[in-house]
Amino acid sequence: MDYLKTVVPSQLLAERGSNLVVINPGSANVRIGLAQQDTPFNIPHCIARYTNQLPKLYVKDQMLNIQVTTAQHMDREKAYDIIASLLKIPFLDEEVANSSFPRKTGRVDGYNTQSGRKDVAFTWANVYEQETNSSLASVMHIPGAERPTIESHIGEASEKHESTDAQEPTTSGHKYRGFICGEEALRIPPTEPYCLHRPIRRGHLNISQHYPMQQVLEDLHTIWDWILVKKLHIPQSERSMYAAILVLPETFDDREIKEMISIVLRDLCFSSAVVHQEGLAAVFGNGLSMACIVNIGAQVTSVTCIEDGVAIPNTEKNLPFGGEDISRCLLWTQRHHQTWPQIRTDILTKPIDLLMLNRLRESYCEIKEGEVDAVAVVHSYEEGVPAGSHKTRLTALNVPPMGLFYPMLLVPEVYSPPPRSWFHDYEDMLEDTWHIEYPRRPDMPDGLFPGINVGLSMWDSYPVFPSRPNKEEKVGLAEAITSSILSTGRIDLKRKLFCSIQLIGGVALTPGLTPVVEERVLHAIPSNEAIDTVEVLQSRTNPTFVSWKGGAILGILDFGRDAWIHREDWIRNGIHVGSGRKYKDSYYLQAQAMCYINS
Repeated sequence: MDYLKTVVPSQLLAERGSNLVVINPGSANVRIGLAQQDTPFNIPHCIARYTNQLPKLYVKDQMLNIQVTTAQHMDREKAYDIIASLLKIPFLDEEVANSSFPRKTGRVDGYNTQSGRKDVAFTWANVYEQETNSSLASVMHIPGAERPTIESHIGEASEKHESTDAQEPTTSGHKYRGFICGEEALRIPPTEPYCLHRPIRRGHLNISQHYPMQQVLEDLHTIWDWILVKKLHIPQSERSMYAAILVLPETFDDREIKEMISIVLRDLCFSSAVVHQEGLAAVFGNGLSMACIVNIGAQVTSVTCIEDGVAIPNTEKNLPFGGEDISRCLLWTQRHHQTWPQIRTDILTKPIDLLMLNRLRESYCEIKEGEVDAVAVVHSYEEGVPAGSHKTRLTALNVPPMGLFYPMLLVPEVYSPPPRSWFHDYEDMLEDTWHIEYPRRPDMPDGLFPGINVGLSMWDSYPVFPSRPNKEEKVGLAEAITSSILSTGRIDLKRKLFCSIQLIGGVALTPGLTPVVEERVLHAIPSNEAIDTVEVLQSRTNPTFVSWKGGAILGILDFGRDAWIHREDWIRNGIHVGSGRKYKDSYYLQAQAMCYINS
């Protein structure tokens, strides 16, 4: 302990972080890196697999579609006009008078700009093997691969994960790659024989009738293994020397957490693993002890309150929208105002279009009063031709991010629901797969597991919930933050939390978001609450990576050492519900009293 008090943090990271791999999975991206790194690899969380099935699905859960009902369309237009009134811009159907710029200037072939990455077109991925050695071809196709040397494990990994479908040679003698991960998977031409898989959707495993659990878990394993091998250069044969820190979003259910631990320990062969909650990790990532964490991700926005390094019960709120919804709203807004070029932009059949929209949103969207227009280059992607460049003047760029506060503006996709028994049958699922051997306490409500208060006197003052609450809300961001903080009950704590709001996630980088959050949360506080100050704290690190960084710090400091799970114990015994070793970083994990038993 004396050493920990005197050591320089960077020295501790260097000493202990070289064999700790931090994995922070999200719906759209996964962040993986060694704890000693400043930033992780941030890679699209998807995989495209070769298929010879006809008709071919573009994506594995192709039954999804974007259906906008008449009522939703009216609600969206109403939300737009409310936002327009607040921002002092023309309403949806009003023409912008006296514009000094034409709405669009058409295609500009050979357009060259010095404005940087935001105007650079994406390129179609190469889907063919180019060497006899398939593993060499895989390395050669990975953009930014740092080490060209080929180790035997790459061939083994490729052979293990390659699609069992026959790979038909082309006229040039090349063969299709069995699978393609990350951004390359999103840049595959839609005419190629590949099906895109996204194993996590809206904060849950993307299980459906068309995407079974076994395939989802295999895809997660393949993506993570590919990153470990090709980016971190950690072959499976060396992983017994590494431990894994899983920094998981609050949206995941017990079964999903268990399956991810199994992937890390059983399939990826790490020596040990520990689970930390994303919101809690964010607090440590910014060096705080308490905060209201507002995590605005690509597909889900989560709010949770942390006090003294522990998630406060019943403060968690999940909103089913994020950055990708803002990007889709950007496209809808431009099409309505007829500023979008006459090109075929389709994010369902051409995921490369979503990459383009995300980049436009990150580059041009901001929140401020008045008309916010920008001259931008929009790209069209069609099979067999280079990307087309279309210079156009985009308008109302401050409206889409306001959808965070008026979610009616963000019409969600319609998906086939996951099998109800898989997610909602908690007790049966646990009894079947986790081998419960402990009797239920007679005084415990049916929805709770035994041992919730064993050794957890700190929670005696909190109410006992009959079941895990339904945390998904149909409200705007300001209402969710206010509701989360007010649910803590104590006036002194509420005042501190309203002055300690922390915005994390990629959308937190949106210019102008912070003052709007402060203003709207302040107005959302009921008048009978003696609170008159709201403050959003400036993040000390990149909001996109703050939870990942916090997970690295938690792992290095060895908080809750008993929470680490060793591979042999997990494979031999699984985990049990009852007394014993417990996760110490999440109220809900504590409430489940998850532990594993030493032999």
